Amino acid sequence: MSLSILDGLVLIVYLVGMLWLGVWFRRRSTGSTQEYFASGQRAAWWLAGTSMVATTFAADTPLWVNGTVYTQGIAGNWLWWSFLPSGMMTVFLFARLWRRSGLLTDVAFAELRYAGRPAAFLRGFRALYLGLLMNCLILGWVTKAMSGILAVALGVSQWQGLAICIFFLIPFTGVYVSLGGLWGVLWTDLVQFVLMMVVIVAVAWAVVDAAGGMSALLTQLQQMRAMQGDAAGDVVAFFPDFSHGLTVEMLWTLPALTFLMHIAVQWWAAWYPGAEPGGGGYIAQRIFATRNERHGLLSVLWFNIAHYALRPWPWILTGLATVVLYPGLTRTEAEVAYMRVAMDHLPAAARGLLLAGFVAAFCSTVSTHLNWGSSYLVSDFYRRFLRRDAREAHYVRVSQLVTVLLVLVTGVVAAQLASVGAGWQFVLEIGAGTGAVYLLRWYWWRINAWSEIVAMGTALVVALLLKFVPPFHDTGALLFAKNVLATVAVTTFAWLAATLLTRPEPTQVLLRFYRRVRPDVRGWRPIAELAGDVPPTRDLGDNLLAWLLGTGMVYATLFGVGKFCLGQPTDGSLLLLSAAACAALLYRNLSIHFFRDMPPQDSSPA
Repeated sequence: MSLSILDGLVLIVYLVGMLWLGVWFRRRSTGSTQEYFASGQRAAWWLAGTSMVATTFAADTPLWVNGTVYTQGIAGNWLWWSFLPSGMMTVFLFARLWRRSGLLTDVAFAELRYAGRPAAFLRGFRALYLGLLMNCLILGWVTKAMSGILAVALGVSQWQGLAICIFFLIPFTGVYVSLGGLWGVLWTDLVQFVLMMVVIVAVAWAVVDAAGGMSALLTQLQQMRAMQGDAAGDVVAFFPDFSHGLTVEMLWTLPALTFLMHIAVQWWAAWYPGAEPGGGGYIAQRIFATRNERHGLLSVLWFNIAHYALRPWPWILTGLATVVLYPGLTRTEAEVAYMRVAMDHLPAAARGLLLAGFVAAFCSTVSTHLNWGSSYLVSDFYRRFLRRDAREAHYVRVSQLVTVLLVLVTGVVAAQLASVGAGWQFVLEIGAGTGAVYLLRWYWWRINAWSEIVAMGTALVVALLLKFVPPFHDTGALLFAKNVLATVAVTTFAWLAATLLTRPEPTQVLLRFYRRVRPDVRGWRPIAELAGDVPPTRDLGDNLLAWLLGTGMVYATLFGVGKFCLGQPTDGSLLLLSAAACAALLYRNLSIHFFRDMPPQDSSPA
């Protein structure tokens, strides 16, 4: 399509607004690295939590959901729905611990929890591995998705769309990130989230209407399934069809083995940005930026509610309509078809807003990853290992230069990726098996630096071996499930062996960590006996109860809203009533066991 004058004005207003916010927060953010990377620990929970949601609301996400629903039905979304238990663990078992740690980045945890050269190596390695390799891989697939969106929206080639991203959108985002630091990222994310929600709801409404309305859409889906016969599952089912066995792949349903892997293993065993077991990455960064423990906990709670319960259904309904409106597409074509259905069925006057919404989704993710990645590379590598005694202004300038480096590497990575889904799956595979270490390092004193080093190294090596010397002959979701299960098994054995065969961390280091973070005493008894002046914490039972209630509340809300969307109000009402009951019990639990001893007022930086 060619942009009208009105479309161009919408984009210009959006871009100028983002730049203005970066300039506005420049003075506040460039005084120190604490301000630049953690907003001086003064962010409110709703601002930090919304920023987390906006970051995960990347330009690639609607495309991936569209392709998944098109090929695996609604049940295919369990690849990311399954991470909710991990996210809720971060809320109730880890958010307060992260906030108590007083760190600037989660990578610095290595030298708080561990000692000596292994700890220093782990910190430096994770800074480069996550800040450069993983960060640019994520930015690469997000850029890949955005280039496809621009190709459809502007009628240009994929390479021309990629050039627009690399030479304009990413540098533009880098400008306001380098100017405003995390303050600029938080406030631009808030604006971008609101804009993106308006856009995806408008797209879902328009394409469902184009399919004849919800009732007609569901009827057509049933007719298409009947025509496919036994080769197709139920596209609107929330769970896969177990009647055909665990390893059967059919159209419009997730293989049962893949589903079981997601809900039984993946959520606790695999590292994934935004859903790290135990928290981490930009989730931890936002927790560090909040005012106190209360705000840290609430920020992650709001993120999980919005991420899993509020956002998915506009994407899913669009995917269902795509099945009817554009039959016969491949997975890659179905991903790009999200933009195609939007362009074909939105009113012409709304297309500028649509493109602005996708630019907002893209920029919100890019801005976070540029700031987050540079925090690792500067604070945990450059400052720690290369130049330790410079002024704060020097480190801020280096952070701005590192942002430019990340922009350049991202362009190279984006040009190499085949599809959005390929990027998602590869990141999960190379992080499979490491999650348990990230959970236990807070609650079991025996975990040491070698536990993490061996876990990361083994997962990476096994994932690469499975990719280049594949022992399994399946394809698609089934191959992904078997690769993840194999990687988890080998990695878990390796890090457990390394933990038990190497020495524990020095007692003084463990005592320092225990005094500062105050984890539950039951996994730290040998250390707690030496720290007699520290009142023992026994909150694991309350934490786990809150975790179960929170997980139940969000899943019930997710499926309740879905039942209403699919024309089943009775089931939807029962599920939403269950969600309300869980919310009431959770509120009571929080009031008694969490917030009673937490000061609601702001706290000074740790």
